Amino acid sequence: MNAQQSTGTQPDTERPAAAHVFETMRRLVLEQEDRRAEVSEALGMSFIRSKALRRLVDGPLRMRELTVGLATDKPYTTLIVDDLERRGLVRRSVDPGDRRCKIVTITDSGRQAAELAEAILARPPKSLLALDAEELTTLERLLAKL
Repeated sequence: MNAQQSTGTQPDTERPAAAHVFETMRRLVLEQEDRRAEVSEALGMSFIRSKALRRLVDGPLRMRELTVGLATDKPYTTLIVDDLERRGLVRRSVDPGDRRCKIVTITDSGRQAAELAEAILARPPKSLLALDAEELTTLERLLAKL
């Protein structure tokens, strides 16, 4: 039994329209307007660092939680937090409930940077803004089905 049979999915050759639409969506989100590069340039840091800041906006996290949220390993998370701390964007402290753990908290400057990153990422691409109200309503209805 092949992988497609075991998962119950159809190969792309049986659903060429779905594959084409997915490729178009992927290009729209990932390639058409490179928001990740725009965020990195605006903040003067790698995208993963801005991602860490955006994860911390809702409240402090243990280093372990941040590692999971970033899908990185512990040493890389430490490098990210070290750099963000040097920039004054986060503070690291000892967890009072478990002194072996560190808690990372965003600073006011870090919050401003995270908000700028979020504003850039949330801005719709020009091609989407070019659609009229009826087209956007149809697209929204179709996407809601997914």
